[in-house]
Amino acid sequence: MANHLVFEVGTALVLVAFAALLAGRLKFSIIPLLILLGMVVGPHAPHFGIIDLRFIESSEIIEFFGRIGVLFLLFYLGLEFSVGKLIRSGRSIAVGGTIYVALNFTLGLIYGFTVGFPIMETLIIAGLLSVSSTAIVAKVVVDLKRTANSETELILGIILFDDIFLALFLSIMSGLLLGGSTTILGTITSVLISLGYMILFFVIARKGTPILNKLLNIKSNEIFILVIFASLFFVAGFSEKLHVAEAIGALLLGLVFSETEHRERIEQLVIPFRDFFGALFFFSFGLSIDPFSLGGAIWLALGAVILTIISNFVAGMISGRKAGLSHKASSNIGLTIVSRGEFSIIVANLGLAGGLMPILKPFTAVYVLILAILGPLLTKESKKIYQLLNKIFQWENKKKAIKQTTSIPKEPSEEKNNPGM
Repeated sequence: MANHLVFEVGTALVLVAFAALLAGRLKFSIIPLLILLGMVVGPHAPHFGIIDLRFIESSEIIEFFGRIGVLFLLFYLGLEFSVGKLIRSGRSIAVGGTIYVALNFTLGLIYGFTVGFPIMETLIIAGLLSVSSTAIVAKVVVDLKRTANSETELILGIILFDDIFLALFLSIMSGLLLGGSTTILGTITSVLISLGYMILFFVIARKGTPILNKLLNIKSNEIFILVIFASLFFVAGFSEKLHVAEAIGALLLGLVFSETEHRERIEQLVIPFRDFFGALFFFSFGLSIDPFSLGGAIWLALGAVILTIISNFVAGMISGRKAGLSHKASSNIGLTIVSRGEFSIIVANLGLAGGLMPILKPFTAVYVLILAILGPLLTKESKKIYQLLNKIFQWENKKKAIKQTTSIPKEPSEEKNNPGM
């Protein structure tokens, strides 16, 4: 079977290319199509002669290509932003991130207890309901060309804050579920290392730009791309060693390079790799889902989906308004970060490794699949959703009313009666 590895990977790429063409024709987000395609041709699929759509031999290499895709997606997203802007928006990010995590986690706890889960399962449910999919959010923001939007800076900040929470949550839950040598001191140390590592990149971006400009002043594109990719994979791998998600390492490196004078050159070289490997990530995610195991958890997952959409929208509105953004921009925040994916699966896998209830697996698969499909759709149609909600809540009319009351001109009679004013 190993001899057919190239053929299997080639078949997978043909299917991905077909999905991309179909999405282009339908003017539809490619992400849901790739996830559904992966499910259809996963390990459970039938095979016909030499055409084997199960990808049993190639699933590991496709999964690895998917991991590379996440790195390119996050690296490119980092390139699109400025560390200076993020630092200036630090307060808004801290406030927005706290509101987002606190609201989602609290509602997740309430939901878990309401449906009758034990305490540990409830904590896992709350955790996986609280973490957005960095990869999907990054892909959607880039695909819809919203990187320059006023709210995107806050979206990126909330994602970073969410990932810090994830690191803390995984550290604590690992100690509670897996036991071993994990202690409170060890957990605190791990979290401090993660925070210190992130701060280090911000310092390098602010202070090390002149040195980086000289080091990256390479005429040959061949050598330049080798240096960039070597840096990307080394930093991502080293981040994982420090228990910081490799995707976050890629994002931080992108933020550093965004401060250099070579940013545009790096972007142009990275885009083809981002698109190719990014598509394989979502396809490989679909490969990991077996649709025949999902039936028992559908209603439970649907309840969590509804709760997540509502809580994300509310959190986005509150965070955006507190940051001084318009109602429209604030609604975009909640509709963009509603997607769930790779991190929710990581949280669920921790619970399963700790011997918790088996229903966590199908529950998470249904929950993630629905929001991985709905998330990009809600983001794409955010303008129409806002217009519909504006008819109900009259945000624009209230805004106009406030403007009118604060800028009412004086009557002529008032001016005559007060000549000294």
